[in-house]
Amino acid sequence: MTQPPEPQESTSFSAQLTDLVLKIIKPGGVTIGGISGFWFLLVQSDIPKAIASAVIGLGVSYGAKLLQPIHAGNERRLESAGKAIDKTIDKSTRFVLDKMSGGTIEDRYLHAQAMDCQRLRSEGVAQHSGIFVPLLEEVFVPLSLGVGASLPGFKVSVDPIADQDVIFGRSLSIWDVLAKAPKQANFRQLVILAWGGYGKTTLLKHIAYIYGTRQQQRRYNLPKRIPILLALRKYRDLLAQESPPSLPELIAARHIPDLPEAAELQVSPQWTKQILKAGEAIVMLDGFDEVAKGQRPAVARWINQQMHQYSKSVFIVTSRPRAYTEQPTNDRLELATPLWVQDFNAKQRKYFVERWYLCQERYASGGDDTPDVRQTAMRSATELLEQIEARQELKVLAKNPLLLNMIVTFHRRYPGADLPKRRVELYREICLLQLRDRPSARRLDTLLTECDAQVILQILALTMMRNRLERIERSQLLQELNQILQQQGETIAATDFLEQVVQISELLVERESDEFEFAHLSFQEYFAATQFAQQQEERPLYDYLHDDWWKPTILLYVAQVKNPTSLIREAQQQGAIDFAYACLQETTKSLDPALKAELTALKQTVQTSRYEQLEAYLRAQQWKEADQETYRLMITAIGKEEGQWFEPQELLNFPCDALRSIDQLWVKYSNGRFGFSVQKQIYVDCGAKLDGNYPGEEIWEKFGERVGWRKNGKWLKYSNLSPSFSYPKGNLGNFPMGWLGWLGFWILFSRIETCEV
Repeated sequence: MTQPPEPQESTSFSAQLTDLVLKIIKPGGVTIGGISGFWFLLVQSDIPKAIASAVIGLGVSYGAKLLQPIHAGNERRLESAGKAIDKTIDKSTRFVLDKMSGGTIEDRYLHAQAMDCQRLRSEGVAQHSGIFVPLLEEVFVPLSLGVGASLPGFKVSVDPIADQDVIFGRSLSIWDVLAKAPKQANFRQLVILAWGGYGKTTLLKHIAYIYGTRQQQRRYNLPKRIPILLALRKYRDLLAQESPPSLPELIAARHIPDLPEAAELQVSPQWTKQILKAGEAIVMLDGFDEVAKGQRPAVARWINQQMHQYSKSVFIVTSRPRAYTEQPTNDRLELATPLWVQDFNAKQRKYFVERWYLCQERYASGGDDTPDVRQTAMRSATELLEQIEARQELKVLAKNPLLLNMIVTFHRRYPGADLPKRRVELYREICLLQLRDRPSARRLDTLLTECDAQVILQILALTMMRNRLERIERSQLLQELNQILQQQGETIAATDFLEQVVQISELLVERESDEFEFAHLSFQEYFAATQFAQQQEERPLYDYLHDDWWKPTILLYVAQVKNPTSLIREAQQQGAIDFAYACLQETTKSLDPALKAELTALKQTVQTSRYEQLEAYLRAQQWKEADQETYRLMITAIGKEEGQWFEPQELLNFPCDALRSIDQLWVKYSNGRFGFSVQKQIYVDCGAKLDGNYPGEEIWEKFGERVGWRKNGKWLKYSNLSPSFSYPKGNLGNFPMGWLGWLGFWILFSRIETCEV
């Protein structure tokens, strides 16, 4: 693996100048010959011309005061002269010197930023004896980013044969997007959206590492940029203040001092300001969703101001979808280009698992990369991948990079054991592994096995959820633990419990000095959900059915309880229809006949409620609004967020009952003119087969002309439609350039046939 370049040894301007002057005056003082020698050495030295310019300018102004003591001549006077120069150089002059003096500050900064990002350190994946932390670049899997068809700057082809990779709005890598940034302003403001565990932070670390090690030119043919990776949760209180620091001040005073080898870096805000102004920076702001909801407007306002002021530089913000899409109208953070992280596919899973196992076996063999080491790694990776690919529930889990990382960790710890089937079971197994099995296997004398450590963590997690805390200071944490331990009748000290939970289980981690949080927010949500389930007291959850902060916890609760019907019914009655539907999908346990019948009836009621808005649009003949509502119903039915695209596998396995319900409403209120089933019949009449394959250009164009999507040899845009009953049959209900994508259209027809719609 390519290692970051070693930074050159930095020499201060004063030292360089003193050394240069010493070379001149040691032979005979400041004379005409000395001055000519000074000029020659200055030109030939490693000090750049910009420094020479600065020195000469200063010499003109301060020549008498400077040269008189030098002329008396010894090293003591030279040192004094150097100090005098340091005092007279103002901030802007020092910036020029820093910027131009051989790039030493830039080199040192790039090295420090790269070193801060070189390890994988996946949040939520605890470390175990015998399991090593790989370098990020050894196992990093390039994420696929999904963008919409309307994304400016990316042409969506109407010819699926000519440009297959543009379908579904096109799957891109971050480097595809960054390549457009120099010429197109909308690609200098990116927001990367995904739920927890999808690798948003890891992606930013990868970007920072590539730029920090100057690999972007060789690998992606991109110009140099200075990467700046800021975790918003570290600075949210500061940025929410009435007078927050500017971005250059934040970088110079807070970010750089926290980097490795920070003692070697003394950077002024002027240096960072010039880089930002010149468009040489790529600023990555990680975790907008980790900013408290009440603080988001102020932080959004601050980010907007920085993007406006430094518009030539690239800004990338990451966030969970709801925190970004459901902001208040005022002080709203809006970036020009939204990008959605797509699920890991089979190829990405294979790539990660094989490389991860190779790292483990190589590290375990003392760094050897011999055929036998590779064979052992491949054998383990293949066995795990076969388990995943053989079981649909495991493939669903392995779409999430964090859960896949947890799966490989579990598999290595328990070779040959069956993998957990569901997300909640995976969390349960990991927690048991960390709190009970790991200490026992290592024969550790630990307090964690002398008390009910998980119950204590469950109560703590529930307290933090209720107080909307992701991070808690040591003093407050110890106070909470003291209270919990007393309530549980435990005699152990809170400080001892905290130390061992952090050191042994690693389910609580110290991210910053004296600030703690769960290894990943999803563990906090799992523990809180488990506490509710064990208490058998779900009514408090009814107050949170519309609250995004609580929804993951409620879903994990639903997955654990025997009978979630009361909660689902309550969600329906409160109008949280989509969430009620999500809860129904989470309930996959074997149910007794009576409960199954009750849930089946409830599901029908919830589905009817879900389609009320679609029915209202169709009744009023608001066809475009109905088309967009159809998209919303379908994308949420597969657990995605509005703004995302469908993947082929999602369409091939789309719920049949949802397709039938939507089609029936379209057919009913259009008097048989629009709907999936209508389009499917026209598609077949044009000579196409319902096998999920592209029908061929001739058939496809014929179909487009029949349904009115193609006129005069050209495909129409969705925005050009003004639909009415006068439109051809099949024109609406599923317009591919509107929200489904060309390829998705004929794949969906295959599913419609399977579902007998």
